[in-house]
Amino acid sequence: MTTHSLNRERFYHSFMAGAKEVIRRKDHLNEINVFPVADGDTGSNLASLMQTILSKSNLEESNEKTLKSIIDAALIGARGNSGIIFASYFNGWLSELSNKDPIALEDFALALEAAVPYAYDAIETPVEGTMITLMKDFAESIKTIKTSTKDFNDTLEKALETLKVSLEHTKVAMKKLRNADVVDAGAKGFIHFIEGFTLYMKTGEDLPFDIDEAPSVVQTDHLDFDAETYRYCTEALIKGDNLSQKALKNTVKSLGDSIVVAGNDNILRLHIHTDVPQDVFYHLRSYGAIIEQKVDDMKKQHEIVHNRKYKTALVTDSIADLPKAYIDEKQIHVIPINLMIEDSNYYDKLTISSENFYQFMDTLSTYPKSAQPNQKQVENFYSFLSSYYDDIIVLSVSEKMSGTYNVFKQAAKTLDDSKTSITVIDSMQNSGAEGLLVMKAQEWIEAGKTPKEIEEGLVRLRSKTKILVSVKTLKYMVRSGRLKKATGLIGKAVNLKPVISIDDTGEGIIFDKAFSLKKANNKIKAHIEKIAKDKGIDRYAIVHANALDRANAYATIFENMLNQKPEYVIDISTVVAMNAGIGTVAIAYIEKD
Repeated sequence: MTTHSLNRERFYHSFMAGAKEVIRRKDHLNEINVFPVADGDTGSNLASLMQTILSKSNLEESNEKTLKSIIDAALIGARGNSGIIFASYFNGWLSELSNKDPIALEDFALALEAAVPYAYDAIETPVEGTMITLMKDFAESIKTIKTSTKDFNDTLEKALETLKVSLEHTKVAMKKLRNADVVDAGAKGFIHFIEGFTLYMKTGEDLPFDIDEAPSVVQTDHLDFDAETYRYCTEALIKGDNLSQKALKNTVKSLGDSIVVAGNDNILRLHIHTDVPQDVFYHLRSYGAIIEQKVDDMKKQHEIVHNRKYKTALVTDSIADLPKAYIDEKQIHVIPINLMIEDSNYYDKLTISSENFYQFMDTLSTYPKSAQPNQKQVENFYSFLSSYYDDIIVLSVSEKMSGTYNVFKQAAKTLDDSKTSITVIDSMQNSGAEGLLVMKAQEWIEAGKTPKEIEEGLVRLRSKTKILVSVKTLKYMVRSGRLKKATGLIGKAVNLKPVISIDDTGEGIIFDKAFSLKKANNKIKAHIEKIAKDKGIDRYAIVHANALDRANAYATIFENMLNQKPEYVIDISTVVAMNAGIGTVAIAYIEKD
């Protein structure tokens, strides 16, 4: 059947058929993914893009509205380097066709040609021999072939044959692809899209297909990571006014590589490999609201696959304050708590650091709110860990303080049929006290204790663990809602400097009252001295909120008192800092067992 033009409905269904074909080929695309990083996720990233297009775009009453729905869905669903380039290409292609209905072959060819710069401009450093080369070759083929035929089907089929030759050339264009003897995964994904599009154009049918709720978790069996590679694969979706791709790329280009930016004046999606995701997101604050974010620790993924130290995975949340060096050395897995600041969502300790937070927390008109992790993300993370570990032990912040414990428990139920056991434990603590319990659990894992033995030990020790917090000012507790405003005003009037702690049920309490920091410090010292004398202290740690001088003074006092050094002295979680406030210092300890 000869087709000289495409109506809105035919184009839409052809586009959806292309999306389905990419999803169908997801697993193979993951297998051949070696560029720019061999993280085995190109197929899953493209599947995420295409699934969002399938679920969020609509066949509207006009071509303009129909194509805009696809563009918006593509920018929302774009993931990874390849997904964002694809979304940028779609943005250029479909924008050029928005006022064409029906679409003539000449219009189709011009739109494809116009889309190519969108794909190139999305990338900080375009590399030939990848999908962008095929996008350019496809436009050139259509432009050439249409001079001898006006038939869409004939033109697409001939252009597709040209694309297949271009795809084989990618195998020799780059050293990584030559060494692996594979074609570029993103380029092959582009061909699969054109194959699905062409099939529907020709027959009015696509292959039977069921949309999965989500792509399966990527198994990074051939993750390629070395000391020269940036650690975090980082993404953000930003909404704002008068956004500029060029300006955003210039803002972040000193922070990493593999930079891709796609979008328009109102919405941009950023992809970057970096060692400092928290600095990337700090700069993004000035652009608009951060709607979505993703940070994958490529180094940690590589270690899990190729250099796993233990058969049991230890998981905790970001409220557990521990030195990052210790977390990395012991391969502890940290699920970040969400922090909502000025309509933007951040990941505690990952996309926002306490250091950056302190710079603007006093200027916020609406005080931040924290939120538990997303259950689906936790489920996916458990699924990933279960491929490499025999057991998973999860130690959570106190259930009385956060819904995080319940998220961990509910997510574990989805893996009931897994051969990997998941044990979720309520620490009934937070901050440094939770961190010390994580440290104890890690030592028991190294000693070869079973999950059951570790659970019993932690349940026993959590009642012997305590944190005493000296709050410098009550204003942050009032702003965060931890303290009623009237109570805060009275406390300020009498210069109240309470000592905050956690009771035996995991609930936050005022442990003692003082009317100066000196008296609060003396009350804490008296308590520690009594515990050391009556029961003994196994270990302790000092944590603080931008109060290193106070923290170092505490470390000196208690080292002299106990004749032992603290396990660590560190800044606290952003979430804890938000509630306790700048100037806070605390000592956490575990009694001798």
